Amino acid sequence: MEISGKTVRDVEIVFINGRLDAYNSNLVEEKLDKLIDSGKTNIVADLSGVEYISSSGLRVMLSSLKKLNAMGGNLKLSSLQPYVMEVFKIAGFTKLFQIYNDEQEATNSFN
Repeated sequence: MEISGKTVRDVEIVFINGRLDAYNSNLVEEKLDKLIDSGKTNIVADLSGVEYISSSGLRVMLSSLKKLNAMGGNLKLSSLQPYVMEVFKIAGFTKLFQIYNDEQEATNSFN
């Protein structure tokens, strides 16, 4: 699991690479919680490097979205691989998350 990030204007972009499963989801949760706890409310999770997501990974994404919504912020997703997109569709999460083709599109949607 590899997690990196960058800031564009007032948007935090988190790049996640690897399997987002029970083994690794806590690392992603820690990174997102750290951003949220520091007052960041506009976050994009770029999932271009995620080839697999489990229910644990979905839970982390949903938990972060709820925390940000409570603060008046949002977690937007970008660059989902076909398998990951299918999991989001099956779980009904495409109705909860704003999903974009790439991180630039997602970042620009905050303006």
